[in-house]
Amino acid sequence: MELWEQVKQRLAARLTWESYQNWVARTAQRSQDGQRLMVVVPNQVTRDWLEKELRDDVQYALQELNAGKVEVVYSTGGAAAAAAAPVEEAPAYGAGSAEPLFGGAVGSLNERYTFGSFVVGSCNQFAHAAARAVADSPARTYNPLFIYGGVGMGKTHLLHAIGHELLQRSPGLRIAYTSSERFMNQLITCIRTDRMPLFHQHYRSADVLLVDDVHILANRERTQEEFFHTFNELYDHQKQIVLSSDSAPKNTTGLVDRLRSRFEWGLMVDVQAPDLETKMAILDKKAEQEGIHLPEDVRVFIATKTRSNVRELEGALIKLLAYSSVTNEQVSLDMARQVLKHLHAGSEKKITIDSVVRLVAEKFSLQPGQLKQKTNAPNIAYPRQVAMYIVKELTNASLPEIGRYFSGKHHTTVLHSIQKIEQLRHRDADLNRLIHSTIDSFN
Repeated sequence: MELWEQVKQRLAARLTWESYQNWVARTAQRSQDGQRLMVVVPNQVTRDWLEKELRDDVQYALQELNAGKVEVVYSTGGAAAAAAAPVEEAPAYGAGSAEPLFGGAVGSLNERYTFGSFVVGSCNQFAHAAARAVADSPARTYNPLFIYGGVGMGKTHLLHAIGHELLQRSPGLRIAYTSSERFMNQLITCIRTDRMPLFHQHYRSADVLLVDDVHILANRERTQEEFFHTFNELYDHQKQIVLSSDSAPKNTTGLVDRLRSRFEWGLMVDVQAPDLETKMAILDKKAEQEGIHLPEDVRVFIATKTRSNVRELEGALIKLLAYSSVTNEQVSLDMARQVLKHLHAGSEKKITIDSVVRLVAEKFSLQPGQLKQKTNAPNIAYPRQVAMYIVKELTNASLPEIGRYFSGKHHTTVLHSIQKIEQLRHRDADLNRLIHSTIDSFN
């Protein structure tokens, strides 16, 4: 039996079945000249992987065979390679597409999403600091870094900012940025077209992996399995992993336990909805980027009429600036009220205590009447306090009015409940999101 075939047998016993099939099975011995063993491989990717990632495994197999000091030289091409490997060389292309299946980080990162353009407020200060720390010292501080929060809160911005900062500091760094949906689609394409070595080479050889919207992996067993092995490979080699999600791992249903536990290994930070000051700062930054001066009354109008979504905030400003450009008129409060009347109408519609209580009861899977019961049972008292808080936020009802609605509670009891929820929402991200989603439902 040829020496390389014996090495392959040893490798088959040491590697997983998938690794062996991807990197070893389609190789063959070309010749042996003394202590030089010539091995033909199907493509450049396999050659690189054998030389860099499986070098120690090959040397260990040669030692087991008492082969002495053998130099293994890999080469591509030739009849043996053509017969051995249907996998094409990189770059890989999707079936029926002229677009590369895998691209570099530079083309994937939005040039506008940098740390310089990110507005820091109390809602995202911790997440911003953690992202900065990762960009300063990848794989040395927080690994993995898991950023979670509602839609349009700035999670993607932070991921792109990390990528830009790392590329600026270390241009040769291998950074892989992807959304979970793209990761899944690439996996499907590579399985279908027999390009799994290329898939592994792209993701498992990265120095930094940035993955957006990992909650999309939920209930997708095959994709989670692949992501699990990718995560392990990078983590074991002390490579930085940054993930974003709409929810914390423990609250993401359909996520396998072993993946959920790994997401929780590092630091988990949440980004919350911006307060009024942060929203106005975001508007200032956006207007500055567009070279437009935003009048103070317009700035306040947009900030107060939009709720918790930064994308809605920016979208409102873009719409206003576009109208100003088309009509060649200066931005004014009257213009803002006309162009953004959908925001004004949504915020001015009548909101009653009944409508708030119905919605809060629904959020807690209760009947509205239960929130008015004279009981201090935790499953009723806590939702009732949340309802009181939101009623005070959205209506003009006085404290005594609110107390009378909830079975004659004294106004001091109502005030205590409101103050309690106000303090708690700053510590409890889930409660803060529930309050924002409830308030947004009235838009």
